[in-house]
Amino acid sequence: MTRLTNEECVSRYGAATAAHDMTTQATLRHPEWSVFWPQSGERVHSNEAFAEIIANYPGGAPKIEITRTVGAEDRWVLTAGNTMMRVAGSGDFWWSEWRVLYPDGEEYVVVDLIELRDGLVYRETMYWAAPFEAPAWRAPWVEREG
Repeated sequence: MTRLTNEECVSRYGAATAAHDMTTQATLRHPEWSVFWPQSGERVHSNEAFAEIIANYPGGAPKIEITRTVGAEDRWVLTAGNTMMRVAGSGDFWWSEWRVLYPDGEEYVVVDLIELRDGLVYRETMYWAAPFEAPAWRAPWVEREG
């Protein structure tokens, strides 16, 4: 397989995640991949274990919509000595925002922090939050969306 840019890897990974395409997810994951869920204190260490979690989810797999992915490719500059130098800082670190609808009707907003290694998804840390009604007292100072 031709090496993807980090942006291509993360974009394809997001699409595979939303489609529950375990085969594509596995090809885009580093051999040492894991995902950590801080709110429950759980870490998944293998593609097989992750696939079993999705396959055994009560009521069926949640519906996932990737709403935004943020990151930047590594940049390269030409030094005074006429050599190429990599300016790193965000190329291997990306994040995406999802909307998840669970089989029981609950909806959550998810933020997935993604670390790449060797052009593959290496580590993920995911946070879930349930939407809530904005308090009326803030109405004079905010703009409501959606």
